[in-house]
Amino acid sequence: MKNAHLGTLQVSRIGLGAMTMAGTYTSEGGLDNAESIRTIHRALELGVTHIDTAEIYGPFLSEEIVGQAIKGRRDQVVIATKFGLVSHRDGRPGVIDSTASNVKAAVEGSLRRLGTDHIDLYYQHRVDPNTPIEETAGAVAELIADGKVVHFGLCEASPATIRRAHAVQPVTALQTEYSLWTRDVEADILPLLRGLGIGFVPYSPLGHGLLTGQIHTIDDFADDDWRKTNPRFTGENFQRNLAVVDEVRAIGAEIGATPAQTALAWILTRGNDIAPIPGTRRVTRVEENTAADSIELTDTQLERLDNLTPASGARHDDTNMVSIDR
Repeated sequence: MKNAHLGTLQVSRIGLGAMTMAGTYTSEGGLDNAESIRTIHRALELGVTHIDTAEIYGPFLSEEIVGQAIKGRRDQVVIATKFGLVSHRDGRPGVIDSTASNVKAAVEGSLRRLGTDHIDLYYQHRVDPNTPIEETAGAVAELIADGKVVHFGLCEASPATIRRAHAVQPVTALQTEYSLWTRDVEADILPLLRGLGIGFVPYSPLGHGLLTGQIHTIDDFADDDWRKTNPRFTGENFQRNLAVVDEVRAIGAEIGATPAQTALAWILTRGNDIAPIPGTRRVTRVEENTAADSIELTDTQLERLDNLTPASGARHDDTNMVSIDR
């Protein structure tokens, strides 16, 4: 597989997101940790070197699965994980806390669960409005000096926050949602990143699964699936967005590609400083996703994809949008 460059960090240009291995969309039907481990092993066989997780996934389960899967294979993997959505003062998940003391407590648990002595890329999961970003960046700088972390990353950070953090500790990568139907970053974020030499890691490059073409009705979701409350999957928005998938499917049919492969192939044309992390816990899906590395889109097809009908609806509900730094 070809590589991408996130600052000075080289990774496979298609990575693997391990969020769903902890049942983050839904746990209905039960989780299969063995299948998740097989999925990671298959990804490594196919040339994936970039595995992304976070302490909040589970919480902790995703990191534990990744740690089991990479045992004896550590030198094949760039491990990325995230801190800041678990309070280690009282163990509460879902609490935004990027104080220096919480960052230093978080890293110890992540290192233990991942079975490693260093984390290659350590992200602040969400910007903490109650802690100056300078304090957080300084704490990560100390972890880098101690050898526990190699590179610093941010998630869903605004241009102002990126600049302030980068001035304290150089930021290697920004992780934010980006796909054919979520292109907000193109206006201000991507030009800023390129000016600062920061790489970009798109999460949800398949539109929370809709761009796979496998979702046809709201009834395809389990009862506890949070997408049932996402504005893009509800009411008239959902029907309009299914039409966007039809356009992607039509272009893929011209080159013998699935909708997911077509959507990923489009992202791969956006630059060699962009490395998407499609998430899955299934071997078949990782095989499908990584095959996008060899797909070539024509100029005409790229133009059609560039001009797709924009997605209908906000990308998160009001509660989740509050946690996004803007």
